[in-house]
Amino acid sequence: MRRSAAVLCGATVVLAGTLTAVPASASASHSANTALTAAAAKVTWKKCGTDDTPTLQCGTVKVPLDHAKPRGKKITLALSRVPHTAPKSQGPLLVNPGGPGGSGLSLAEFVASSLPKAVAAQYDVIGFDPRGVGESQPALDCKPGHFDPVRPDSVPSTPALEKANLARAKSFAKACGTKYKDVLPYIDTVSAVKDMDAIRKALGAPKINYFGYSYGTYLGAVYAKLFPERVRRLVLDSIVDPTGVWYDDNIQQDYAFDKRHKAFMAWIATYHSTYKLGTDPKKIEAKWYAMRAALAKKPAGGKVGASELEDIFIPGGYNNAYWPTLARTFAAYVNNHDTAALVKAYDNIAAIDASGDNGYSVYTAVQCRDASWPRDWKQWRKDNWAVHEKAPFMAWNNAWYNAPCAFWPTKTLKPVNVANSKLPPVLLFQATDDAATPYQGGVTMHRLLKGSSLVVEQGGGNHGITLSGNACLDQHLATYLTSGKVPHGSGVADAVCKKNPDPKPQPAAQKAAGATQPAVAAVGDSLRGILGSGR
Repeated sequence: MRRSAAVLCGATVVLAGTLTAVPASASASHSANTALTAAAAKVTWKKCGTDDTPTLQCGTVKVPLDHAKPRGKKITLALSRVPHTAPKSQGPLLVNPGGPGGSGLSLAEFVASSLPKAVAAQYDVIGFDPRGVGESQPALDCKPGHFDPVRPDSVPSTPALEKANLARAKSFAKACGTKYKDVLPYIDTVSAVKDMDAIRKALGAPKINYFGYSYGTYLGAVYAKLFPERVRRLVLDSIVDPTGVWYDDNIQQDYAFDKRHKAFMAWIATYHSTYKLGTDPKKIEAKWYAMRAALAKKPAGGKVGASELEDIFIPGGYNNAYWPTLARTFAAYVNNHDTAALVKAYDNIAAIDASGDNGYSVYTAVQCRDASWPRDWKQWRKDNWAVHEKAPFMAWNNAWYNAPCAFWPTKTLKPVNVANSKLPPVLLFQATDDAATPYQGGVTMHRLLKGSSLVVEQGGGNHGITLSGNACLDQHLATYLTSGKVPHGSGVADAVCKKNPDPKPQPAAQKAAGATQPAVAAVGDSLRGILGSGR
């Protein structure tokens, strides 16, 4: 799912009946490809560790650009590995942080160091940059600087604003089609899944274990559909609704992010003594929209307009560790007319660098190729104004993020029906108030994957909930990775964990000492920094 200008998100109006099972010919071609590439060279691992990651190794594997032509042009995937240290290995554990467009190289070390030592020791934890991403080659960057400030106001309240935003979307799609004409038709989820199986073969493993977050849950479910006999263990955390790929999923995100933004306003209201913004969440929210309106007229520091303000605050919908920093920035503007705080927050939270340009390029390439999108802009206009009327916080920002798909230069595929009854026990994790991948996605995936077990974080609103400090969730994960055992319950959820407490305001002592973005630093040092904080 989208991870914005500080993160990625997704969506498409997928009409009923468009989900299709993988055709029989697909399985046949997988077998043929397996035979043709059976002699593929093994990965040559080299030490690439640092003082913090001394055992980390790096390698590459070549895969066909077009898996239907296994002897044709090759591309290179970048891999990372933290090798097992136990006498007996449970095999490779491939990890993916989502996106699409997220780099997985650093996730291997994070997972290996965050799991209990006795559990991590049993696995070769494998990170990888999917095709087009990061260190893999070629790496996409369709239009460097696409998110440079100041962008047009995301809410197209005038024909001129709509025209300007449409021009940006069309320009990005055209740039991708021109620059990567020969590559774009092969940047999609199914191709990435076949890459994963090529990685499995290069590792010499008969089966893989897989652990995916966010969009990585769809990637894992599609792998399991195409290669069920190759799945040993499967963990999906913060789950994409596979029946809404991708237009519908994005629209559901809009409602969920608006609700999460309101939860943030309510949190601010409980700390009036700190932020001096009032005790009524609705009035505080009105102040936020007044701030937005003012910045639409006069961007802070010539850098933070209305759209950039949204980029700053959207990460708060992904993880409440951002809330103290965002609340302090909000209060500084409202109470002291401090525009410098907004510029600083933008630079630390929302500004897009070359890595972000790459991530967004792959995000659009995958989502626009994976499924059909409305090609008539009138449909987008109608749908997004309807959402904006009820959930204005992210509706149009998200729409423009995905708008290149209305003009994408490649043909589209059909989403994969991930329903599966051929898997070993699968473990699913979902927070009830997750905005990026709303709760229903976890329930739907649980229903489609027969025999799966769903662990719910009750009241939790963060995105990516395992290995983030919730001992209850992490115990279920450790048990499953150790023994394959999953919880079994009688309701929708097989197990329920309480959420961790919401954060407290930054201590005054830290502010007086001039600490810089402490909440964001904490996020950057944990899973949030790897998953990103965007749509």
